[in-house]
Amino acid sequence: MNGPDAPDRDGRRPVLRAAVGIGLYAAAFGASFGAVSVSSGLSLLQTMVLSLVMFSGASQYAFAGVVAAGGSPFAAAAAALLLGVRNGFYGVGLAGILRPRGWRRLGTAHFVIDETTAMALGQDSRSLQRYAFWATGLILCSLWQLGTLVGALAGAAVDPSTFGLDAAAPAVFLALLWPRLGSAANRWVAVAGAAVALLLVPLVPQGVPVIAAAGVAGLAGLVPVRQAVRP
Repeated sequence: MNGPDAPDRDGRRPVLRAAVGIGLYAAAFGASFGAVSVSSGLSLLQTMVLSLVMFSGASQYAFAGVVAAGGSPFAAAAAALLLGVRNGFYGVGLAGILRPRGWRRLGTAHFVIDETTAMALGQDSRSLQRYAFWATGLILCSLWQLGTLVGALAGAAVDPSTFGLDAAAPAVFLALLWPRLGSAANRWVAVAGAAVALLLVPLVPQGVPVIAAAGVAGLAGLVPVRQAVRP
């Protein structure tokens, strides 16, 4: 079909395939979290509510890790919040793309995570960016909940380190980030963010290096860059 929207419709199929592929990873990673959460002392109901309300793998692992170490729920929430702050930086860049209004902002913010951000920013047009964000977010959220349930029911029978599921999240995120490193400016931002994070790892509490690296990217984003984007 010819017309101004035809390229976007043609581009949706590979976006959907990529979203499904990431969703399958999310199911496996969610199963890993479910098993870890239950073995850390959280109940099945608590695990599922945490997975639904928080919907951020790194933050959920931080929460379960603090609980497993004997920390209070407040300390666990603080650790999870530190790791989740980076999503606020993502929201700055996505706000101009998604443009949510009113109560929709709350629902949109819930889906602002590493994978949806990378998928959205990796597209060439506004409509395809919005499609990539929502397709990825809805698929990931659904399969994440399913995986969490399976893992929680399996309990200690699943050993995350044995199957390598603890490394799945950073591996997938790097795969999503790679296409964005085509320009020299993006490569410099990535190197600077990684350098800041590595320098801070032995000096500050868990989560702070991630926030600092996101701050580097946020500051770089304030520099005006001319980029042609189709409406």
